[in-house]
Amino acid sequence: MPNLYIINDNFKNNLSKNNLIILFFILCNLIFCVSTKTLMADIYTYKDKNGVKHFTNVPNNPKYKLFIPERTGRIYYNNSGVYKKFSSRAVNTKVFDPIIEKASLRYGLDSALIKAVISAESAFNSQAVSPKGAKGLMQIMPANYSSLNISDPFHPYQNIMGGAKYLRQMLDVNNKNLKLALASYNAGPESVRRYEGIPPYNETINYVSKVINLYRQYKTM
Repeated sequence: MPNLYIINDNFKNNLSKNNLIILFFILCNLIFCVSTKTLMADIYTYKDKNGVKHFTNVPNNPKYKLFIPERTGRIYYNNSGVYKKFSSRAVNTKVFDPIIEKASLRYGLDSALIKAVISAESAFNSQAVSPKGAKGLMQIMPANYSSLNISDPFHPYQNIMGGAKYLRQMLDVNNKNLKLALASYNAGPESVRRYEGIPPYNETINYVSKVINLYRQYKTM
């Protein structure tokens, strides 16, 4: 479950010493006392119409804005300078499920397929950056930000919704052929058209196989 805290503006206007202490411990808990998987995550906030501020490490609404940046930075390479490769084993994570379910309904995609793509692309690391500049959970390239309504590729909601939209587009242009859609997601639709099938790139061939394997695993979880 995401960590969510609310602070009303009236509380801020009547800050006493005790209130300051309480606020300090709330923020410390928010930053430091989350699970090990989210310990270094960004913290997002937004103010609702009643003046109540909401804080979370898993924003499920585009109204959330970055409040405390993730402290480890954005780059996701290993010590050799090579982009980190991920396991073909499905990650049993529920933290992004509400966003994934919303994207699934909006774009008519199996939620297990979205999870498989996220797992293969970033291993559910919302801070992932590839050597080519793809960013976030579903590794969106900067050239696609505008068409996918992405202003912050590291924002989980924006990235998943944008990535799901792009995956839907790749399925549509390939007549719902899943293997070709995945190849297009990885290598670009132009490459698939040029080769009239999965391009003869080892990375793309392995990617398609990996996502399909993960897809099968997520469907049974």
